[in-house]
This record gives sequence, C-alpha cells and structure tokens, in this order.
Amino acid sequence: MFRYALAIFTSAFLLFGVQPLAGRYALPWYGGTPGVWTACMLFFQVALLGGYAYAHGLASRLAPRTQARVHLGLLAVAVAVLGARTLWEGSPVAPGPGWRPTGTDLPVLRLLAMLAATIGLPFFVLSTTGPLLQSWFARARPGRSPYPLYALSNVGSLLALLGYPFLVEPWVGRGAQAWGWGAGFVLFAVACAVCAVDVLRNADAQVAVPVTAPAMEGGLPVDASGAAGEEPRPGLRLTLLWLGLSACASVLLLATTNQLSQDVAAGPFLWVLPLAIYLLTFILAFSRESFYSRALCSVLLIASGAGVAHAQTAGPHAALALQLVAYSTALFAGCMVCHGELYRLRPSPRHLSAFFLWVSAGGVLGGLFVSIVATALFRAYWEYPLALGLCCLVALVGMARQPPAETRSLHVRRMLRGVMLAVVALNLVITVGRELGRSSFSARNFFGVVRVMEQNADDPKARLYSLRHGAITHGWQYVAPERRNQPTTYFTRESGLGLAIAEQRRLREAVGLAPGLRVGVLGLGVGTSAALLEAGDSGRFYEINPVVISLAEGEGGFFSFLKDTPANVEVVEGDARISLEQELERGEPQAFDLLALDTFSSDAIPVHLLTREAVALYQKHLAPHGVLALHISNVHLDLVPVTLAHARALGLHSTFIFHETSEDALRSNWMVLSPDREFSWGPTFTQASARVRRLGLRSEPDFIWTDEQSSVLHVIRRQGPAPIVKDVEPSSGPPAPSQVSQPEPQ
Repeated sequence: MFRYALAIFTSAFLLFGVQPLAGRYALPWYGGTPGVWTACMLFFQVALLGGYAYAHGLASRLAPRTQARVHLGLLAVAVAVLGARTLWEGSPVAPGPGWRPTGTDLPVLRLLAMLAATIGLPFFVLSTTGPLLQSWFARARPGRSPYPLYALSNVGSLLALLGYPFLVEPWVGRGAQAWGWGAGFVLFAVACAVCAVDVLRNADAQVAVPVTAPAMEGGLPVDASGAAGEEPRPGLRLTLLWLGLSACASVLLLATTNQLSQDVAAGPFLWVLPLAIYLLTFILAFSRESFYSRALCSVLLIASGAGVAHAQTAGPHAALALQLVAYSTALFAGCMVCHGELYRLRPSPRHLSAFFLWVSAGGVLGGLFVSIVATALFRAYWEYPLALGLCCLVALVGMARQPPAETRSLHVRRMLRGVMLAVVALNLVITVGRELGRSSFSARNFFGVVRVMEQNADDPKARLYSLRHGAITHGWQYVAPERRNQPTTYFTRESGLGLAIAEQRRLREAVGLAPGLRVGVLGLGVGTSAALLEAGDSGRFYEINPVVISLAEGEGGFFSFLKDTPANVEVVEGDARISLEQELERGEPQAFDLLALDTFSSDAIPVHLLTREAVALYQKHLAPHGVLALHISNVHLDLVPVTLAHARALGLHSTFIFHETSEDALRSNWMVLSPDREFSWGPTFTQASARVRRLGLRSEPDFIWTDEQSSVLHVIRRQGPAPIVKDVEPSSGPPAPSQVSQPEPQ
C-alpha cells in the first residue's frame, strides 16, 4: 500500500501547492488584482475536470494492462515536457518573458493560455491520480478499503494549502519553490510509475470493480449503504441539481476570495484560506451524512450573514480579524449546505463516477460565471450577496421538509430559522438593489469595480462626484466652478505629494532654473494630482484600467482635472511597472523630478509595485535629484518598514508625511524618498513639522519585499510604532543650491 499512499499524497500536495505559486507568478503581469486568482481558479477547475474525465474513461473502458501503459506514456510525456521547459526557461514553473502582456485586452484568455503552457500538462496528470490509483488499488487489493488513501489525499491537500502562506511564502523565494515543486513532481512520477508497474505485473489476478469517484483531488470510496445493481441512470432534474449546488458553492468560494483580497492585498495569504475551507466542507459533507446538520448550518448562515452585513457596512475599516471570521464562517456554512445537500442527492455506487464528474463540471461553471459572466453582466461584486443569498434559499428549501416525529417545539424553532434565513436572503438582495440606486456610473472589468457617486446634491457649494474602486474612494472633484480645480482627497497641497512637489519647485527657483517640473504618477484615479501642476510642468500618468482612463479624461462629465490643468499631461495605458520597464528597454528614461506611486486595487497596493526591484526601477527613471513619493495608506497593513528597507538598500533618505481627514482631504500616509538627506528639512516641510517625521531603520531589516519573496504576514498592522524604526535628526541645514540640477531634456 505504501507505493499508492506515496503517489496519492504527493500528487495531492503538489496539486494544491502549485496553485498559489502559479498565481504569484501571474500577479505582477496582470495588475495585481483579485481577478488574477479568479482566472487561475477557473483554469485549475477546468484542468481538474479534464483529469477526472480522463481517469473515469481510462478505468471504466480499458483493461488494466492498457490503463497502465497509457498512463505510463502520459507520465513520461509530462516529465519530458517539464524537463524541456526547465532547460528552455530555466524554471519548471515560471513563465518566460515572452508571456509578459503588452496590453490590457483579453487578460483572462491570455492568463489561461499562459497557465496551460507552463503547468497545464503536469497539473492535468496530478489531477488524474486520486481516482485512477484508487481504482487500481481496489482491483489489486479487493479485500482492502481504499478509504485510507482518500483520507491521505485530503491530508496532503490541506497541508499544502495551509502550509503555503505560513511556512513557504514568507521564507522561500519563488524560484526555490518552483525547483522544489519540479523535484516533487519527478518523485511523484516515479511513485506513480511504480504503481503502474504493479498493475502490469498483477493484471491477471485483478478483479473488476467500478472506478471510485473523485472528491476534489482524491476519491470517495463506494458507500456500502447505497443501492446496488441496476438502479436507472439519474435523470435531467437530478443532474441539474448536482450542477446547480456545486456551481453555487464554487461561486461563493471565488466571490469570498474577491471580497477579502480587494481591501488587503491579492496574494496567497488570502487565497488559500477560502480554498481550504471549501475543501474542508467537501471532506466533512462526503465523509459521513451525520456531519451535515441542516439546523446547525442554518444557524451559522444566519449569524454569519449578520456578521457579513456588519463588515460590509464598516467597509475596509472593519477589523481584519472580524472580516476573516465573518466571511470564513459564511463560506463554511454556505458550502456546507451545498455539499451536504449534494451528498444527500448522491446516486448509488454504480453512478458515483458520473455524479462527481457533474459536480466537478458545476465547479467549472461557477468559475466561468465569476471570471467571465459576472464581469460582463454585473456592475459590482454582486455575485457574493447573490451566492450567499442562494445558499440561504437552499437551506430554507431543505428545512421545509418536516422531519418525522417532530415535536411542536422543534417545529416552531424550525419555522423561526426559516423566517430568519428568508430575511437574510432578502437583505442580501436589497443590498444589490441599494448599490444599483446609489451610483451615477458603475462599470466592472478584469481590474475591478469602478463607481462614480454623487454627494451633497442639495448643496451647490459642496456638491461633488467621487470615484470608488471597490469600497475605497479614489478621488473626488467639486462641481462648483470656483472649487472645481481644487486638489482634494489624498493629493491636497498639505499632503505628502503636495509638499514634495512644492519643495522641488522651491529648489528650482532657488538656483534660478526655468520653472517647470517633470512629474510621473503611477495610478491615475480621477487625475486629482494634475491640479498640483502648473504651467510649464509636464505630467505623465500610468494607468492599467481603461475605465478609469475614460472617466478621468471626461467621460460622463464627472471629472475634468486632466482637461483643466495648465500643464502638459499624457496618459500611458498598461501596467505601470511593465510600461516603465519597456521605456528603459527602449532607452527612454523619463528623468522625473518627482515620481509618485499611487496604485491601489480598492485599498490594496499591488505587491509587485512595492518590491525592491520595483523601487529600483523607479529610481532609474528619476532626474539626478529627483524624489519618489509613495502613497502607503492602508487600514490593515503597515508598509513603513517595507519602504524604509528599500530606502536603506538604495541609499535614499526617508520622510513620512501623514495627513488627517479634513474638509477637502482624506487621511493619507506618504513616504518621500530622496537622494538628498536635507530635502525634507527645507522650509516647505518644516512649516508642516507636526505632520512630518524623518525615519530610518535602527538595524538591518527583518524582511525585504522582493519579486522572489514577499508576504503580507510580515506587515499586518500592529499597535504602536515598529520597534525597528527610528527618527532621523538633521545634519547641516537646508540643501545647498548645487544639489539641484537641470534635468536632461526629453
């Protein structure tokens, strides 16, 4: 049994271990948005379905010797392809530079093609292992139960999922992870080949048994309580129920992941928790019918529905622990309802393989719905309240059936739970309707949900339009002509960006240089920072979302900062980092006097734009005395140590500027990095000394965000200042005029 156990455990571990790794490679090239993981999950579900279909067809239609030979051939091809990729690309998993996107069109299709080319065949082979090898084991050892193998596969899956964000990602770089996964795949292939050889040697002594059904990546042993023999094939109604219930659970899984990722950071830390909960409900529901209690799950749905409503009302300012508990409990309860009802609708063992193929197909439908249909059909993340509301209705329908010998007290409690479930479902639907009515404009694409909200409509002086990405305001503009060009939100003249621009302008005047700053901004928003520019300035904005670009350029008449500014401005569409890299490759460094990073997906800064390599790239685009202004506001993450570590590594001096919410401003945290130590000791900053801190690290940083290794676990916000951060004292007064030079003409 050891050979089968090793092959099945290794395949399950590798199957779920490669998913967050592949997502990490995809994130930097596709904007770092939650949509990246949704598209990845769609690929994984489709590949899993293909693996199940292969295993079902192989084990049910071919003789054991033929099965073993075919699968040995597939293993050999997979190992050969993996080896060829390793030699050609230098990594068994990492995509080559040829896969780097050059535009923003069809991101889902490009991402799916990249995953298929990089890990498609190995992932497909891994997905076939659980059901196929359990079928072989059942044939070769008819007197022994395959259930321990099923349990072992689930252990491998959960270990991979829970170990990745806590044991792997914070301490092991992407490259080392990829090589480790490649070595693990070779080990798996050898173990699986040994099992195939065992089938070849003992085929004559094997007895025919039906292929066992796959449960996620493993197989579900035949239920001895099921009806035997000649039960008729399940009808259309039952098949549609299988599809619907599994699709509902899949939609809830992906929608929950989107909800969690948009306000913290898209990455494995918040990807694997929902997936682990989803897998756990599958394991529990399909292990024993008694593990699913309609009464208990309905109570959990009601309680978690209230928690989710509170978290959504509080928005990203709700405590991270509260959000994790509320959304995780709702996901567990909703998936437990769907999977529990699925298990109660299971057919006899004769049709279990087809049953799980349809369940897997339902998961694919859920992935297609969230990745493609919802993005095109919905103007916000409405699939989450709709999926959770549908789970409430499923629980309500299940509770409508009166159990035998029910007492009056139990009947009253069941009716009360039903009423409360209906109220929760209705409230979720009302939430969707409320969002519909509040927006003056709403659009959704791969990069997220963008809405324009009208505020203070009854007050002509205070009337404004604001842009929201997810739950976060990304800028606003007043309607009144006398206030229309006033910089607001995070970009006022008193903000970190405003002070840095003003100081650069003062330094140019001090040495008699011609007026005119060259300013770059990563992230457009509504173009508010253009209001800080003057005649003679030039502004270059980098933005990946075409909807945001259209709104900032005047679509709908909501925003006009770009049109109204006297400066010369241009917008570059595409991922900011890729665009800057391409400019350097063309020999076009931009020589910015100031380069600002203001890229957010809702409240989350895409991690790939704040790694050491990214900040080093920004530095290459600066003029000799140019400065970086990094907008690092985040409710849940403390990004000060990250930016200080980059400053230390690149020889830059750090100034932290914070600004509280006021009439025209929203609370903001900016970190200004300058090559000149005394830049922030000039009069512009000293006049705002109460909001300015010059910071440095007391010692070597405990961690550094790099392209190879970055984890949000290191930066989850704590109470009080970071112990490794210190205040820096001035050295010799304001900078001398010789420290400022004329940038090279472009």
